[in-house]
Amino acid sequence: MDTVKLANALIPDGDLLPLEEYEKLYPPRNLPEGAQVTRLAPSPTGFIHLGNLYSALADERAAHVSGGVFYLRIEDTDEKRKVEGAVESVIRSLDYFGIRFDEGAEISSPLNVYGPYYQRRRAPIYRAFAKDLIARGYAYPCFCTEEQLDEIRKRQTEEKQTTGYYGKYAVCRNLTEEQIYRNLAEGKPFVIRLKSPGSGAEKFIFRDEIKGEVSVTENDQDVVILKSDGIPTYHFAHVIDDHFMRTTLVIRGEEWLSSLPVHLQLFRILGFKPPKYAHTCSLMKTENGGKRKLSKRKDPELSLDYYRKAGYFPLAVVKYLMTLLNSDFEEWENKNPQEDYTRFKFRINKMGKSGALFDLEKLNDISRTEISRLSAEECCDFLGKWVEEFGTQADRAHFSDREYITQILNLVMGTSGKKRRKDIVRAEQGVRLIDYFFDDTFKPEYCFRFGKEEVLAVLSAVSADYDPADDNTVWFCKLKNAAAAAGFASDTAAYKADPSAYKGSVTDAAEILRIAVTGMPNSPDLCTIMHILGKQRSLARIKAAMLAAEEAN
Repeated sequence: MDTVKLANALIPDGDLLPLEEYEKLYPPRNLPEGAQVTRLAPSPTGFIHLGNLYSALADERAAHVSGGVFYLRIEDTDEKRKVEGAVESVIRSLDYFGIRFDEGAEISSPLNVYGPYYQRRRAPIYRAFAKDLIARGYAYPCFCTEEQLDEIRKRQTEEKQTTGYYGKYAVCRNLTEEQIYRNLAEGKPFVIRLKSPGSGAEKFIFRDEIKGEVSVTENDQDVVILKSDGIPTYHFAHVIDDHFMRTTLVIRGEEWLSSLPVHLQLFRILGFKPPKYAHTCSLMKTENGGKRKLSKRKDPELSLDYYRKAGYFPLAVVKYLMTLLNSDFEEWENKNPQEDYTRFKFRINKMGKSGALFDLEKLNDISRTEISRLSAEECCDFLGKWVEEFGTQADRAHFSDREYITQILNLVMGTSGKKRRKDIVRAEQGVRLIDYFFDDTFKPEYCFRFGKEEVLAVLSAVSADYDPADDNTVWFCKLKNAAAAAGFASDTAAYKADPSAYKGSVTDAAEILRIAVTGMPNSPDLCTIMHILGKQRSLARIKAAMLAAEEAN
């Protein structure tokens, strides 16, 4: 068969560049020895999840720790799955977590000389190499319909054979020249398949950068490399792109291990040196005493939108993922709490070989620690940005008074004193935590542990003697006096010595006042809260609590 003639008939494009021209267009990168070129290559489906961030962080760290390049490529060969705005969503979501690309799709960078970074815009490159494979006898047209392929799969299942297009089941592999040209003349649609030289009985050892030595079976499948519309499949496109974008390290999920023989075979047939591959473990969670993979359907925490809407501190999410990527990161972080996490020497070969267990509670702990390190002004900015995007109209009105919010946060976070509090875990919870400082969101339930007589006695005494000019010492002395007047022990030691002689201790009296002013039995320093609220509002709340106590009994 004249394969050169066939190649021209199947791919008649006359303006395709000679293959060597692509090597000149996309020369090797001028980078230091050992520098890694990595990429994130999502489909534009609009859904970006925690696994994407996990991989992107590994890609970004591997590139930048080595002085290399991290780029964004969009694998949009499946037009049906494309969602408008998806690429911008990927960039925006990763940027929120501090993951930034050096070059790529929709990235403004002087390094953008290896594009286009959308696969559909690179169609001529793929067609040129597919044409070459046909001419060299490594590819052929397949005219099988979906019905015929279904019949082949059914037959293989009945014969208990591996499903796919290979060997005797590859019915178009050995079509005669006459049959091929007759099909073309009849206008039958076709795809281009790889004519695999491999054997499904042969195995070889592959060195994975994470998993170490992996035994894989040689590919014998005649996979599709060009679809009927002339657009390549993922297998074919990514091999060519990784070569011409000069990718040196591909980090991807372990579900791609089964495709590795196809990819390595394509690299070999095309005459390209393959990059190193690192297959990451899956993100797992515990359930019913066992473990399972995080699921789009079952687990809202898989979506990155979950963390933005809940208001997790971005750096906390990144640091938590770093603990999953390299187990010694946590120890380094504990020794270097003030250091930028990027100073940690991330290593691909230290990534886990088995499933990484995702623990939301541990993320919460890291998030509250990171937020506690902020100044009140920085925390105000963080919460304010969340409010602007996800808060209620009331929240936005509250945060318009920056001075008032900063006062509150100085108290809630302990930023004005020596001891830092860790009450704020994430923005949504933090905004709700301070709702009681605003009349329109103050919704007390008045769950007093004492009866009407004790509540009224304490609150009456406090309101009669309250002066916002009092410092904490004077304020507490007045509270003790109010407690004593209401039959509570003003001295804790005295109460412990003879509790039956009192209605309660000064601590109990303070709880009554705290519930009246904040609606909660526990809060930060009550004197400061009343000072922030102001005399009029504090006394109004005490009065409302007294009325509620009256009505409840």
